Amino acid sequence: MAFDFILMLTENDRTIPDAKRRLDEALEGGARHIGFKDVGLPLTELQDLADRIRAAGGRSYLEVVSLDEDSELASARAAVGLDVDCLLGGTRAEAVTTITRDHPLRYYPFPGRIVGHPSVLEGPASAIADSARALAELEHVHGLDLLAYRFDGDVAGLMAQVCGGIDKPVIMAGSIDSADRVFAAAQAGAAGFTVGTAALAEAFPAEDRGFVAQVRAILDITRRARARSTAPRRLALVAHDTRKSHLKAWVQRHARALSGHRLVCTGGTGRMVAEIAPELTVRRLQRGARGGDQQLGALVATGELDAVIFFADPTIAHGGDADLQALTRLAMLHDTPLALSPGSADLLASALLMQED
Repeated sequence: MAFDFILMLTENDRTIPDAKRRLDEALEGGARHIGFKDVGLPLTELQDLADRIRAAGGRSYLEVVSLDEDSELASARAAVGLDVDCLLGGTRAEAVTTITRDHPLRYYPFPGRIVGHPSVLEGPASAIADSARALAELEHVHGLDLLAYRFDGDVAGLMAQVCGGIDKPVIMAGSIDSADRVFAAAQAGAAGFTVGTAALAEAFPAEDRGFVAQVRAILDITRRARARSTAPRRLALVAHDTRKSHLKAWVQRHARALSGHRLVCTGGTGRMVAEIAPELTVRRLQRGARGGDQQLGALVATGELDAVIFFADPTIAHGGDADLQALTRLAMLHDTPLALSPGSADLLASALLMQED
């Protein structure tokens, strides 16, 4: 996640009764990451929401706010049945992962002690950070859902401590109702944030009245906050043999901006990048001809890449042309930015890597 806005069709930790109508407005406003809670509507209506989000090319989220174990596990089973992309929240990760581990959804539980409804995060911050580290070590936990602004303490410090203490993405949830709070989440290293009640209440300054205008306003705030984000980006770098010199030049030009981010490369490209810029963090996959392109496709499909840069040569036939076509299809299907030339890669770098001073 490259600091994404997740719109929750919820109010006071419940899915709103008119979620179907609001979903149409959310899509009109440009929202692509859209979620709902496990309470507020019957399962059949939640299924309809999940199906319509997917049909519109969006990414679906179910957030668990149930407090007792039986209800939480029932919600996990519902997430699998609804076939959502991400399951957020909940506090019983070891039990939940026995249900979700064989499903493609990504799981982001709550760290810390959660009480009440609406949910409140109890401290101290050191205990929450310890909980976050323990959860992040679980194999089938893919990130965390931190109720930062439901914490009665140093929220900025808590966010920075949790984000800096684990190697998995952290989503900030609950009571984000201003641009300042969005910017603070980005600066702390969050991978994304949720807004629900505040958008319905029209808490954000917007050009017009109404829910659509709120969605557009929050997306604009997200775009500006992304330039302050300290979360490492996850970028794939690949090149056909006849375009490796182009990629080599591009990496050398952008080496400073790429520093601190996580690069994923197919075999030969990864070796080249590691040789010319040994200070960069590079994860090498198989060579393209041995399945590396398919491995990249799998990372796109599971949401583990923020963008793909693939310098392709369109002037000659390649044995891996079908792999590139498949990768392109997956990038479109999962709304992952894809750059196929130095010019488009420069624009992508400006959008994802350049930070405000």
